[in-house]
Amino acid sequence: MIDLNEVYKLVKDVEHPAIGHSLFDLGIIKEVDVEGNIVSVVFAFPFPNIPIEDQLVGSVAAPLVEKGMDFKYKVDLMSEEEKSNFMKMEAEAWKGSAF
Repeated sequence: MIDLNEVYKLVKDVEHPAIGHSLFDLGIIKEVDVEGNIVSVVFAFPFPNIPIEDQLVGSVAAPLVEKGMDFKYKVDLMSEEEKSNFMKMEAEAWKGSAF
């Protein structure tokens, strides 16, 4: 069994492929919960249907599944304030296409 601290250690540095910040710093990983062998993550995206959603979710799921955890996730949209912070960080740290 894994605890919340170990989950954070596994995913806290997962970086957005096109922005020089972690998904936590960008506010994309909004909530993490551990119950037994299940890790549940709430992702918040600035817009619906972003083209790299699967890539971002997979980059968080991979280290957890590798440790034997079951992974569940939910997708929400960022609030206007969260989206504003995300857009500012994106503008400052854009490093290129994620495709």
